[in-house]
Amino acid sequence: MSGPRGLLVLRAGALTTVQDRGRPGYAHLGVPRSGALDAGAHALANRLVGNPVDAATLETTLDGVALRALAPVTVAVTGAPCAVRASDRPVAWGEPVWLPGGAELEVGRAESGLRSYVAVRGGFGVPAVLGSRATDLLSGLGPPVLAAGTLLPVGPPGRDPARGADGAGAGAAGSELVLPLRLGPRADWFTAESIAGLWRSGYRVSALSNRIGLRTEAGPPLRRARGGELPSEGMVLGAVQVPPDGLPVVFLADHPVTGGYPVIGVIPEGPPLDAAAQARPGTGVRFVRAGRN
Repeated sequence: MSGPRGLLVLRAGALTTVQDRGRPGYAHLGVPRSGALDAGAHALANRLVGNPVDAATLETTLDGVALRALAPVTVAVTGAPCAVRASDRPVAWGEPVWLPGGAELEVGRAESGLRSYVAVRGGFGVPAVLGSRATDLLSGLGPPVLAAGTLLPVGPPGRDPARGADGAGAGAAGSELVLPLRLGPRADWFTAESIAGLWRSGYRVSALSNRIGLRTEAGPPLRRARGGELPSEGMVLGAVQVPPDGLPVVFLADHPVTGGYPVIGVIPEGPPLDAAAQARPGTGVRFVRAGRN
């Protein structure tokens, strides 16, 4: 079977979206950044199929996705480890996989972590909005959340797929999420005792977490040193905001561009934020001073 290069969604899963590196630089227009939550897994999936790092992939949530190739394509699955099958036969996770036209790719339930990434050689060629193909759940920009029957076009292939890349363990979730925190800009809104206690205390990932933010629970509330309201101000990826209940919220890719609650600190971009994207509800969370173990 051969036809136009594309993948047909047979099963959309709990939440599957198109993601790339997002659309940074538009916060002054009220446009969030968005993009893949686990940037490392997204980049690895693209590298495995020979795509540039900014090519669009699919981000699945917990229970994967099922696709049919309309023409021969090469795909790769990274992120949360899971079973991968092509036409009902097991194929490699974390390696390039060739699919003949008509073959069905089944990305299974995450064995650990939350989010898997599906790259196709040539990238998903959905229309770009403000230079990005990312689905933004907060603003509604980008392509809609995938549904069964959606046809995803595929762009022209680039260089040859890579083999033997560092796929092993990518996206694997640990029993504890350790987040390095740089204090500021509003750390002075909290008591010294609360900040000292933050380094000693543990929290858990709340089931209310989503692409907008990782919410915490079951830890000591952070106490304010001053009352009153804070005028709305700009937010960045990794900002740790403290709402009135005192439990920290870590802003992820679909975070708002402004907020009125004080930000006690910021988690630098990199592997810890990627790990936050894979942390399931109930996972332990510990904040440490940035630069320290």
